[in-house]
Amino acid sequence: MNTPSAANLKGKRGLKRLWNAVRYSMQGIASAWRNEEAFRQEVLLALLALPLGLWLGKNGMERALLAGSVLLILIVELLNSALEAIVDKTSPEMHELAGRAKDMGSAAVFVSLALAALVWGLTLFS
Repeated sequence: MNTPSAANLKGKRGLKRLWNAVRYSMQGIASAWRNEEAFRQEVLLALLALPLGLWLGKNGMERALLAGSVLLILIVELLNSALEAIVDKTSPEMHELAGRAKDMGSAAVFVSLALAALVWGLTLFS
Protein backbone atom coordinates (compact mmCIF):
# COMPACT_ATOMS: atom_id res chain seq x y z
CA MET A 1 0.00 0.00 0.00
CA ASN A 2 1.30 3.44 -0.93
CA THR A 3 1.34 5.60 2.21
CA PRO A 4 1.31 9.35 1.54
CA SER A 5 4.25 11.26 2.95
CA ALA A 6 3.88 14.26 5.21
CA ALA A 7 4.96 16.50 2.32
CA ASN A 8 2.14 15.15 0.15
CA LEU A 9 -0.38 15.67 2.92
CA LYS A 10 0.72 19.29 3.26
CA GLY A 11 0.04 19.79 -0.42
CA LYS A 12 2.15 22.69 -1.62
CA ARG A 13 5.88 23.32 -1.75
CA GLY A 14 8.14 26.32 -2.17
CA LEU A 15 6.61 29.77 -2.51
CA LYS A 16 3.06 28.41 -2.72
CA ARG A 17 3.51 26.73 0.67
CA LEU A 18 4.97 29.95 2.13
CA TRP A 19 2.06 31.95 0.72
CA ASN A 20 -0.45 29.50 2.22
CA ALA A 21 1.31 29.64 5.61
CA VAL A 22 1.11 33.45 5.61
CA ARG A 23 -2.55 33.33 4.58
CA TYR A 24 -3.43 30.81 7.33
CA SER A 25 -1.55 32.90 9.88
CA MET A 26 -3.49 36.03 8.88
CA GLN A 27 -6.74 34.06 9.16
CA GLY A 28 -5.72 33.02 12.68
CA ILE A 29 -4.97 36.59 13.71
CA ALA A 30 -8.27 37.78 12.20
CA SER A 31 -10.15 35.02 14.03
CA ALA A 32 -8.51 35.95 17.33
CA TRP A 33 -9.38 39.61 16.73
CA ARG A 34 -13.03 38.76 16.00
CA ASN A 35 -13.55 36.24 18.79
CA GLU A 36 -11.20 37.09 21.65
CA GLU A 37 -11.72 40.23 23.71
CA ALA A 38 -8.43 39.72 25.56
CA PHE A 39 -6.53 39.53 22.26
CA ARG A 40 -8.08 42.81 21.09
CA GLN A 41 -7.11 44.48 24.38
CA GLU A 42 -3.56 43.16 24.16
CA VAL A 43 -3.21 44.28 20.54
CA LEU A 44 -4.26 47.79 21.57
CA LEU A 45 -1.71 47.65 24.39
CA ALA A 46 0.93 46.53 21.88
CA LEU A 47 0.05 49.36 19.49
CA LEU A 48 0.87 51.79 22.31
CA ALA A 49 3.78 49.94 23.90
CA LEU A 50 5.75 48.95 20.79
CA PRO A 51 6.42 52.48 19.50
CA LEU A 52 6.99 53.66 23.07
CA GLY A 53 9.49 50.87 23.72
CA LEU A 54 11.34 51.58 20.49
CA TRP A 55 11.54 55.25 21.45
CA LEU A 56 12.49 54.72 25.12
CA GLY A 57 15.07 51.99 24.57
CA LYS A 58 18.60 53.39 24.68
CA ASN A 59 20.13 50.80 22.35
CA GLY A 60 19.19 47.87 20.18
CA MET A 61 19.22 45.38 23.05
CA GLU A 62 16.86 47.46 25.19
CA ARG A 63 14.54 48.06 22.24
CA ALA A 64 14.51 44.34 21.46
CA LEU A 65 13.73 43.46 25.09
CA LEU A 66 10.93 46.01 25.36
CA ALA A 67 9.35 45.08 22.01
CA GLY A 68 9.92 41.34 22.43
CA SER A 69 8.27 41.23 25.83
CA VAL A 70 5.15 42.89 24.39
CA LEU A 71 5.04 40.61 21.36
CA LEU A 72 5.45 37.59 23.65
CA ILE A 73 2.13 38.54 25.30
CA LEU A 74 0.39 38.32 21.91
CA ILE A 75 2.04 34.98 21.13
CA VAL A 76 0.98 33.46 24.45
CA GLU A 77 -2.55 34.85 24.10
CA LEU A 78 -2.88 33.28 20.63
CA LEU A 79 -1.72 29.91 22.01
CA ASN A 80 -4.08 30.23 24.99
CA SER A 81 -7.01 31.03 22.69
CA ALA A 82 -6.16 28.03 20.51
CA LEU A 83 -5.99 25.80 23.59
CA GLU A 84 -9.37 27.06 24.80
CA ALA A 85 -10.93 26.47 21.38
CA ILE A 86 -9.62 22.90 21.27
CA VAL A 87 -10.84 22.19 24.82
CA ASP A 88 -14.29 23.60 24.01
CA LYS A 89 -14.48 21.57 20.77
CA THR A 90 -13.37 18.37 22.46
CA SER A 91 -15.73 18.57 25.42
CA PRO A 92 -18.29 21.37 25.85
CA GLU A 93 -19.34 20.15 29.31
CA MET A 94 -17.43 21.10 32.43
CA HIS A 95 -14.60 18.73 33.33
CA GLU A 96 -11.81 19.08 35.87
CA LEU A 97 -9.06 18.47 33.29
CA ALA A 98 -10.61 20.91 30.81
CA GLY A 99 -10.79 23.55 33.53
CA ARG A 100 -7.21 22.84 34.55
CA ALA A 101 -6.00 23.20 30.94
CA LYS A 102 -7.82 26.51 30.53
CA ASP A 103 -6.52 27.79 33.87
CA MET A 104 -2.95 26.89 32.90
CA GLY A 105 -3.34 28.71 29.58
CA SER A 106 -4.62 31.74 31.43
CA ALA A 107 -1.71 31.48 33.86
CA ALA A 108 0.72 31.47 30.92
CA VAL A 109 -0.79 34.76 29.69
CA PHE A 110 -0.50 36.18 33.22
CA VAL A 111 3.16 35.13 33.44
CA SER A 112 3.88 36.75 30.05
CA LEU A 113 2.27 39.98 31.29
CA ALA A 114 4.33 39.82 34.49
CA LEU A 115 7.48 39.20 32.45
CA ALA A 116 6.74 42.23 30.27
CA ALA A 117 6.21 44.39 33.37
CA LEU A 118 9.48 43.13 34.84
CA VAL A 119 11.42 43.73 31.61
CA TRP A 120 9.97 47.22 31.22
CA GLY A 121 10.59 48.09 34.87
CA LEU A 122 14.17 46.82 34.92
CA THR A 123 15.00 48.33 31.53
CA LEU A 124 13.55 51.76 32.11
CA PHE A 125 14.23 52.25 35.83
CA SER A 126 17.68 50.80 36.42
